[in-house]
Amino acid sequence: MAVLLWVSALSLLVWLWLAVGHGFFWRTDQRLPTRRDPGRWPRVAVVVPARDEAGVLPDSLPTLLAQDYPGEARVILVDDHSSDGTGELAAALADGPDGGGLPLTVTTPPPLPEGWTGKLWALRHGVELAGDAQWLLLTDADIAHGPTSLRELVAAAEGNGLDLVSQMARLRVRTGWERLIVPAFVYFFAQLYPFRWSNRPGGRTAAAAGGCSLVRRTALERIGGVAAIRGAVIDDVSLAREVKRSGGRTWLGLAEQVDSVRPYPGLGPLWRMVSRSAYAQLRHSVVLLAGTVLGLSLVYLVPPAALAVGLAAGWWGPAVLGGAAWAVMAGTYLPMLRYYRQPAWAAVLLPFTALLYLLMTVDSAVQHWRGRGAAWKGRTYPRPAEPARHEGRA
Repeated sequence: MAVLLWVSALSLLVWLWLAVGHGFFWRTDQRLPTRRDPGRWPRVAVVVPARDEAGVLPDSLPTLLAQDYPGEARVILVDDHSSDGTGELAAALADGPDGGGLPLTVTTPPPLPEGWTGKLWALRHGVELAGDAQWLLLTDADIAHGPTSLRELVAAAEGNGLDLVSQMARLRVRTGWERLIVPAFVYFFAQLYPFRWSNRPGGRTAAAAGGCSLVRRTALERIGGVAAIRGAVIDDVSLAREVKRSGGRTWLGLAEQVDSVRPYPGLGPLWRMVSRSAYAQLRHSVVLLAGTVLGLSLVYLVPPAALAVGLAAGWWGPAVLGGAAWAVMAGTYLPMLRYYRQPAWAAVLLPFTALLYLLMTVDSAVQHWRGRGAAWKGRTYPRPAEPARHEGRA
């Protein structure tokens, strides 16, 4: 009983600290900062890397082409050697009745060189074609944008002197597995990279969301272009880190006009979404993996276990402490559930979801040890070598 009592007490203390001392990561009030229309709207190029995305393009690409942007803007879709007709479909959508608005360029990059991830090689090619655009909106092929999304991103960046403005797209939550896992995915990301800390000028924390990142061209050039992060699997965080290290100002928040249209119909696709990059997030370190497993167990699994065992054995100390920790945990999860329009009672399921994430993380490490690395879209990426800083421009 003594061990369980102390462990449950420690879990409660950790949760109290997380609730008030960890950047208020659980709050969902980090939205686009004050927008002021610039006197002169800058030129923008929207770069969309796409590999085998024919299934989602009809729901996403027309929203980019229909952007209500007062300045000069264009869309560059980089067809990364797709096998499903992605490039042809994109061109057809631009020529169709819903194409309208912004001009579209469809292009294919040269063969993927060693040391690059496919997405970043495609981005590099798109950025090269962007010419002298002052801002680059890097967005994924499965992301749909509201009609004024680009205007508001540019206004927020220009009006607040930012070099990188990123929004975490609202992911789809229609199936049971999506409702269980997706809100927690964003919650855990915010816990790992508290948005307030990331948005603090000069702070050490830096993060972005790859689905929607508006970056100033001069800031990208200052870090050496896309080549500076060419081997990164978690490219969005790497980009924000490099921009911030170079003296740039970054901002990350939750989206109101940016939505992912990619479906995750079952547990398998969601599992792969998390496991493909989890071990890379831990820098391929066994020590960090062990610490993560222990940390997740202490924070998310001990509270319900202490409550259940305490009630069963009549040990009221662990039961009370475990129940209190679980209550604090659930309370911090409620804002994210509200953001995703999910019922409040789902907050009590967070320990089960955390257990799934723990297993996904371990599976990510196992796949790496088996030589499968970060597998995605038919490609497998081993642990990247540390790139030379400020090498090349893109």
